Amino acid sequence: MLGGRGAGKTRTGAEWVRGIALRQPDFAHQSSRRIALIGETFSDARNVMVEGPAGILSIHARHERPAWSPSLRKLEWPNGAVAHVFSAEDPDSLRGPQFDAAWADELAKWKHVEETWDMLQFGLRLGEHPRQMVTTTPRPIPLIKRFLADPSVAVSRVRTSDNAENLAPVFLDTVLRRYAGTRLGRQELDGDIIEDRPDALWTRDMIEASRIAAVPALARIVVAVDPPASSSKRADSCGIVAAGMDENGIAYVLDDATAAHLKPPEWAAKAVALYRRLEADALVVETNQGGEMATGVIREVDPSVPVIGVRATRGKYLRAEPVSVLYAQSRVRHVGALPELEDELCDFGPGGLTSGRSPDRMDALVWALTELMLREKREPRVRML
Repeated sequence: MLGGRGAGKTRTGAEWVRGIALRQPDFAHQSSRRIALIGETFSDARNVMVEGPAGILSIHARHERPAWSPSLRKLEWPNGAVAHVFSAEDPDSLRGPQFDAAWADELAKWKHVEETWDMLQFGLRLGEHPRQMVTTTPRPIPLIKRFLADPSVAVSRVRTSDNAENLAPVFLDTVLRRYAGTRLGRQELDGDIIEDRPDALWTRDMIEASRIAAVPALARIVVAVDPPASSSKRADSCGIVAAGMDENGIAYVLDDATAAHLKPPEWAAKAVALYRRLEADALVVETNQGGEMATGVIREVDPSVPVIGVRATRGKYLRAEPVSVLYAQSRVRHVGALPELEDELCDFGPGGLTSGRSPDRMDALVWALTELMLREKREPRVRML
């Protein structure tokens, strides 16, 4: 179970253990059950998994509640089921004991994750169907990647917001406002596994370091458009990205309005609407797809909008590389979170995107920042957003 903070992972794990200890049907053949409880440390296992507000002791009715012996690190149910508590700091403590079930909590944080997991597997040798449950906020560690690729592993995902009824509203409002869409927020709130592609032009750390919350006075703003070749269901998206530049030569990525399956009048109207909302200086439009049609359709929506046509003469990677250097030089800022655009940037390498699709958001970003920072400077005008 991959989930965000406060998403209900501990409660789920505790209920799973309770069900096993109290003889759910698929365990009814066993006279008693032996369960392993493994936390990051013994203190974590005790304070969260056993004694915590969503832990094993709290979710049992009084008459079925197990007896807890902290000194022995053991829970004993009235029906004979027993659970032993272990720390992932001591993998060798799992040598010798045997179990028919195990609950592993916050596995992605374990110090000796591979060693502890291996020792646990050798101990799961009781009963007809030994099984184990992992509850964790995900990180891109090799073991979790192997779980996701293993067809015998059932994967559940849950977000922090899914458990809103059981969380303080001020907590949810605060963390969503501060972290929603960021790398940390997607990992800690949405339960996503976020990782970098080794040969990508952008990295997550590079983008996180560029993130800001507010926009200063900007000297120039453009909206860049990377039109699709068609509007069919299989067509590429229309990349629409807005960016601005201040008087100190720092660029700010303001918005990503990219959309799929739009007809030319629709994507043109969407781009013009963003241009108007930001009081931009120009629309930058790639003309490789459709030539004059691309600029003409925008003029049909609003003939007063200044349109700058640009034509790609080099491959996407060669066009994008100088823009990624601007990020490495700390000359670009992202205003708030732009998760879909950022995913595309961090997945773009010499062979394109891993998915094989066109990087339409990245293309629009590259055109916008190229116009602002890598071409001959145009006359600026200062305004406040």
